[in-house]
Amino acid sequence: NESSQYPMTNLFIGDTRIGCKSDADEQLIIHVSFMEFVKVHSIKFTEFNRGAEPENNPTVVKIFVNRCNLGFEDVDDVDPTQEFELGAEDLRESSDPCLLKFVKFQRVKSITLFIEDNAGGDVSALGGLKFLGKTVSTTNMNDFKKQG
Repeated sequence: NESSQYPMTNLFIGDTRIGCKSDADEQLIIHVSFMEFVKVHSIKFTEFNRGAEPENNPTVVKIFVNRCNLGFEDVDDVDPTQEFELGAEDLRESSDPCLLKFVKFQRVKSITLFIEDNAGGDVSALGGLKFLGKTVSTTNMNDFKKQG
């Protein structure tokens, strides 16, 4: 449900002027998959176009871990892993990232963000998105030696 002019992939470019916008209303679902399991300790949300459209800033964001096929019809039936209420100060480029409940983000393969509401605009817009954490080390079965 992202705007074709402002797709989700723009969030990771580093230029907040060409971020991501919803296409029809304030609600937006952003699904991000990782190549391997990761531990995520915080998320940095950045306002669209350095705050030029403050009414489009997200205010309520629900985060779901490892829910690949979550759609609008499902978000009310599933408890979010964590929820944030964001203010304009949380979205500034100079602001600190939002800390996650680290114990719930230990083995993450995908994260779904549901922007439920914004600051009063017709659509929601986000300028940038960063996930901070590290990969989960995996066991290499070739390292095991046969015993006995």
